Amino acid sequence: MFGYTEQQIAQFGLTWGVGAFMVYMIFIILQLARESKAGRFGTFVLLLALGFGMIGFIAKGLIKWWMNG
Repeated sequence: MFGYTEQQIAQFGLTWGVGAFMVYMIFIILQLARESKAGRFGTFVLLLALGFGMIGFIAKGLIKWWMNG
């Protein structure tokens, strides 16, 4: 499609597509914290607990980048 291979499209979707959804999830978490009046500590706990999977995904990308040179 448009001169790209299936592997290139999948890699683009995995990096930029999932990254865009992760940024959107941060906005959802912040909206949830604001609506529940969580305060600073509550917002921190929400971001830490709900964003823990995002940290792992980012760490995986950084480790792959570091190992490939």
